[in-house]
Amino acid sequence: MGEQDNTFWFNPKNALRKMQISRKNKKLSIFFNFRLPILNSERDGFTLLEILVAIAILGIAITIIIQLFSSNLRAIKASGDYVTASIKAEAKMREILDGTLSEGIYGETTDDGYTMDIAISEVLNERTENLNLKLLQVDLTIRWIEGTKQKSMTLSTLKMLEREF
Repeated sequence: MGEQDNTFWFNPKNALRKMQISRKNKKLSIFFNFRLPILNSERDGFTLLEILVAIAILGIAITIIIQLFSSNLRAIKASGDYVTASIKAEAKMREILDGTLSEGIYGETTDDGYTMDIAISEVLNERTENLNLKLLQVDLTIRWIEGTKQKSMTLSTLKMLEREF
């Protein structure tokens, strides 16, 4: 016990005792005689090597996080393009199905760069030839350019119509 213990923990009596007023500078200088028990008295900081290792680890972690964000942004943009294309294709498919259908292949390009290829053909003719019905298959392929790659998506459906004699 004694003076040795006061060097590791804050002692208010010791702090008041060590408070000195410098007559030369007329300033109050307070000397607290305490140290953190974790730090060694011979080594009161971090070495340059420890700081460089910590900065390197921090740099690697930040780089990984930034790469994750950028890949997520690319995935969000790609999914947005697919959603936009599917909305346009579905609207065109509804327009085709609500109108009069005739067999053939049609093409169309929208103002915003989407190309739609529509193919309408009769299917299962051998099964429906004795019936007063015919079954048409409608295939709609929508294409667009994303960066340097061409993307596409195809929607297909069947529609039953009365057979015309």
